[in-house]
Amino acid sequence: MANEDVQDVLRVLAICYREAAPLDALDLERVMSFDMGWLAPEEAERCVQTLIGAGWLEGPQDALVPTVSLEDVTSPLGWFPRPARLLKPVQANLVEAAPTPTPSEQTRSTPLPTKPGGSATPVRPDASSSDPRSRLTPRLTKFIARQSQLDLDEVERRARRKAKALTYASHWVCLALVAREQGLAMDDITAALSVY
Repeated sequence: MANEDVQDVLRVLAICYREAAPLDALDLERVMSFDMGWLAPEEAERCVQTLIGAGWLEGPQDALVPTVSLEDVTSPLGWFPRPARLLKPVQANLVEAAPTPTPSEQTRSTPLPTKPGGSATPVRPDASSSDPRSRLTPRLTKFIARQSQLDLDEVERRARRKAKALTYASHWVCLALVAREQGLAMDDITAALSVY
C-alpha cells in the first residue's frame, strides 16, 4: 500500500467534509462529480459505496461520517485525486500504518502564528516552503498595514480569518485579499507577487 493511496482518500474526504457535518450519500456524489469534477456521476455513486465498504465512511445513507480523523489533512494547490484510488480504495484500517505527509506537502506556504494572548505576530517565512512568495509575506503585511492605516495585528487577524474561511488558500493570497478589501491599488501587490 502506497502512502499516496491513503492520502488521496484522506484529501477527498477532508474536502468533502470541510463543514464537519454528516453528509447524505447523494451530497457526497454531487461534490465529487459536479462540484469538484473528480469523477463522472455514476463513478461518484460507486465511489461512495466502495468508501463505505472499505471502512472510510459509516452511518446511514442520509448521514454518512468519516471513520478517520481529517483534522490535519491538507491538499497542495492544484491537487487532483486519481480516480482509480477512489474507485478501489485501500482499507481504512491501514491508515495508521501510513506515514504522515511531509512539510513540503502542506498547503500553506507560511504558517499563521498567534500569541497566547490572541494578538498576531508578524509572519515569518517558512524556510521549507517551496513557494518563493512566502518570503514576501512580512513585507506585504507591513505594506498593507501602512497603506490602509490598519494596525499590523488587525491585518494579520483579517488574513487569518480569510485563511480559515478559504481553508486551502496560502497566507500571501489572504493578505492580497485583505489589501483588495481595503481598496488598495493592487498593481504594486500583484507585481510583487508575480515576479517569481
